[in-house]
Amino acid sequence: MSVDPAKFAALQKILAGAQLPALPQSAIRVLELSRDENNGPAEYSIPLEADPGLTAQILKFVNSSYFGFAHEIASVRQAIALVGVRTIKNFVLWNAVFSLMPNPRNGVFDLKLLWQDSLQRAICARNVGKMLRLREAEDVFAAALLQDMAIPILAKELGKEYVPLLAARQDGVARLSTLEFERFGWTHAIAAVALAGQWKLPKEMVELIATHTTSLEHETNLIQPRTCVVLSSMLPASVDQGWTDLPAFEELYQRISGADSLPVYELLCEIDHSFQEFAPVLKLTSTGRSLAERYRMATASVA
Repeated sequence: MSVDPAKFAALQKILAGAQLPALPQSAIRVLELSRDENNGPAEYSIPLEADPGLTAQILKFVNSSYFGFAHEIASVRQAIALVGVRTIKNFVLWNAVFSLMPNPRNGVFDLKLLWQDSLQRAICARNVGKMLRLREAEDVFAAALLQDMAIPILAKELGKEYVPLLAARQDGVARLSTLEFERFGWTHAIAAVALAGQWKLPKEMVELIATHTTSLEHETNLIQPRTCVVLSSMLPASVDQGWTDLPAFEELYQRISGADSLPVYELLCEIDHSFQEFAPVLKLTSTGRSLAERYRMATASVA
């Protein structure tokens, strides 16, 4: 979707009016360090260890079942050495953005459910990225987690103009991005790009967020990070009764699956299990039906 410059300027004005806080200094410093590839654990650990709260969060992250280390990781420097600069950088950035999101507390919007859905999408993207043997599996996790980060801001700033679009989705029958473009001339993906520009998030992360609503129907090279994020966007929202995008999800997954790939149901079971293990890191709890349960219900209704 091409955006009219005047409508994009209007969107930027809306986001500027939101007066969102800047990224924490630790996150800003990590971004600065990332511009020099020669920086490693020694350099990154300095600003991170200077923030006791962030240090605790990083250690909780690396000691979670997300990585499954047999022994406890006791320091930030050791964590960076084991999981890599890129993974820790992404964690610091999405953890910072996660903490800055407002809760509109209006209409049908529920911030807790949005983050629950976002974590499921992030785990889905990461698992599929690993299945495809992509080096950027941690990048797609971060991008999938933040793909909908503009929605709470838009719901808060536009209120009565925006919240009805969430209801008009009709359980996913209509895509939110389509409704947004028809009403405003832009989508929440485009709004997320504008936000990412304000916070100077990494270019590769921004590009993945920007394209999560696009179609891959005519794409020939699907073994790429974008595929993982687009696939994750087809998971159902917690507020939806059904799973409208399931046929599209299955079709795209089949296009990228190899002979040794998990069936869809088993992939969803893995996502559910990882969600239960990782959700406490983000102080989330599972509500409603699991993805595997929703898949069984959707396929049973078709049969």
